[in-house]
Amino acid sequence: MTQPPVVGLSVTHRRYVPYSHAHYAGNLVDGAYSLAAFGDVATEMCVRTDGDEGLFASYSDVQFVSPVRAGDIIEIEARLVRVGRRSREMEFEVRVVGRGAPELGSSAATVLDPPVVATTARGVVVVP
Repeated sequence: MTQPPVVGLSVTHRRYVPYSHAHYAGNLVDGAYSLAAFGDVATEMCVRTDGDEGLFASYSDVQFVSPVRAGDIIEIEARLVRVGRRSREMEFEVRVVGRGAPELGSSAATVLDPPVVATTARGVVVVP
């Protein structure tokens, strides 16, 4: 059952960033990782509101604010900010909520409180 697409509705995912996604020195993950995560939460938003996966039309104002690293636990949020007849505009944010802490031990990690904002963007999806 779908719910109406109402401005302010949000969808949140959490995931662990595996070391297999490290792309640069310091176990940094490329920015495309955040964009792919935005696509996942946007898909869930469209399924919830329209009963369809939708199609991404555009991103705007993508900001890579701080790094995402392998070993991070990230939270990805999509918030509906505009509803058109077939379009849905969303604001996106990736927050790092946990981070590996190898300096404390080989499998040590810490919870980040407050979370660190890593990536923000706006995007538009279209639904049939």
